[in-house]
Amino acid sequence: MRNFFVGIVKVFGVFSLLLIPFSCGSSKTGMEETKSLQFDNPLAEQRADPFVTKTEDGNYYFIATVPEYDRIEIRKSKTINGIKEAEPVIIWRKHDKGVMGNHIWAPELHRIDGKWYVYFAAGSAEEKWKIRMYALSNPSADPTKGEWKEEGQVVSNRDDFSLDATTFELDDQRYMIWTDRASDTIMNTGLYIAEMTSPTTLADNQVVISQPTHDWENQGHRVNEAPAVLVRHGKVFVTFSASATDANYSIGLMWADTDADLLDPTSWHKLPEPVFYSNPALKRFGPGHNSFTKAEDGETDIMIYHARNYKEIDGEPLYDPNRHTRARVLKWKEGMPFFGQELSDKEMSMKNLK
Repeated sequence: MRNFFVGIVKVFGVFSLLLIPFSCGSSKTGMEETKSLQFDNPLAEQRADPFVTKTEDGNYYFIATVPEYDRIEIRKSKTINGIKEAEPVIIWRKHDKGVMGNHIWAPELHRIDGKWYVYFAAGSAEEKWKIRMYALSNPSADPTKGEWKEEGQVVSNRDDFSLDATTFELDDQRYMIWTDRASDTIMNTGLYIAEMTSPTTLADNQVVISQPTHDWENQGHRVNEAPAVLVRHGKVFVTFSASATDANYSIGLMWADTDADLLDPTSWHKLPEPVFYSNPALKRFGPGHNSFTKAEDGETDIMIYHARNYKEIDGEPLYDPNRHTRARVLKWKEGMPFFGQELSDKEMSMKNLK
């Protein structure tokens, strides 16, 4: 039972303590109330690394990793639950040879300066583990229509096993956070941040802001990956996933103040324990690689994530196809996100938690 986190650790070195009581309660104890929302989970079977964005006209667009790792597709719906029955539109397929020819992973869909961009990871046809970040663009107002253009590689300074790119804007500056391999022995992969000089170009100053230093981040693999950003209450919150992609996979939380220097690693604070992880009683195993969107009311924060409903996996977890997309309400308590580790998706959708 890890319902309470009694510590905050600076990402590098300096410790400070803060009690964050992530217990259930009503708005009288600081819990923000949400309207009753029920989701028809799983929203999408055999879809991992899910990303959902809501546009100003009320449409939802869903994009995720397909188990064949060979294509990128988008679903369009007027509701979150409608994603389940929405028809996938294939917008791009992997190359037969060379780069972008294998392991098509973790696409994200972003609207930037009047264009749609898809950021995704891919290996080469001949070297499937030579994973790099790539981008597609489309000027159409509807990303399920129009023509998608390959923009090439989004190059990091390390240029070594880079993936899971996400982007956000703060005070008229666009940033990217992504996963990259380290050359030292501290980690397999960590989280990096940089300003962007264009939708497909990173500035030279690229810094690591999280490393897998805790035991829960080092189960099977020493990994920090899959960042997702939510700007609320004067903070830039970043969730991330850690460990191997089996039942050890878990979600962690870090943040910086919105007026801090996001390129200064000491601006970032990181909880020493995961906020969302396997719960056998709820048949939720290996939850992770989440994204955030808004409910139809335009107010309630929703977390979209993947998980399996069983623990035991034969062989390499990456080739087990049954990571299913799910949705749940994200609540807030005293300015901090409440993930409801011991609660089901249905229980999190209740207006008041008793």
